[in-house]
Amino acid sequence: MPYLDVDNTRLHYDDAGTGPALLFLHGWGTSGRVWQSSLPDLVRDHRVVTLDWRGCGRSDHPAEGTTIDGLTADAAAVIEALELTTPVVVGSSFGAVFGTELALARPELVGGVVAVDGPAHWPAVALQEKILGLREQLADDRPGTVAGWVPHWFAPGTSAAIIDWTVRQLVDSSVYLDDLFTEVTRYDPRPRLPQLTVPIAYLHGELDTEIPLDVPRECAALTPGAVVHVIAGCGHIPHQEAPRAFTAALRSVLPAATRRAA
Repeated sequence: MPYLDVDNTRLHYDDAGTGPALLFLHGWGTSGRVWQSSLPDLVRDHRVVTLDWRGCGRSDHPAEGTTIDGLTADAAAVIEALELTTPVVVGSSFGAVFGTELALARPELVGGVVAVDGPAHWPAVALQEKILGLREQLADDRPGTVAGWVPHWFAPGTSAAIIDWTVRQLVDSSVYLDDLFTEVTRYDPRPRLPQLTVPIAYLHGELDTEIPLDVPRECAALTPGAVVHVIAGCGHIPHQEAPRAFTAALRSVLPAATRRAA
């Protein structure tokens, strides 16, 4: 299996196809495998790299580096090590935070960003309290908390097998990732979005109960040229719930999320 050594940590990735580059960053606790249903279509005309964050999937699970800055730096290191030419970074949930931060901090590395149901910021004190409470519950009963929480990520009617598989990935992920829940309650990119020079598009599940649809709409209104595409009938993980609809939606926003040809 292919690995990169980044800051004394082995990061697993998959790399297939040729053409303009796409770098996929999964959400909290899962792995690059969450994108697998979209890959056969996308590799026909793109170079597609899927990464397992540190602490997730087949990558190492160190105690250090699982912060927004640390995971953003990992993504930058992967782009440089694999010589990806200004890829579009497609990030789900927390992965969308890393994609946005990468575009703000290292715009020369990134051709565009697609934020898939990304938190961006927490718009209400009640949501902040919910996330901080979740952090404590994970410490008390990680398997039980994950099993009770994850079904709410998905739209009604989602396959039970997909939900169970997601739960297993999260339970197997690093406990050091839990600190992100404390950090993200203080995260708010809105003051910097008007200065974003990298194109960004927001894909968002219509039925996402974790991240309100008002969040990407507000962020897009602050960001020059940003677009929002709502995926009907989907919750927080549209690429797992309706992969064909997700892939079509992704293809529809890629031109708006790209500034330079690879």
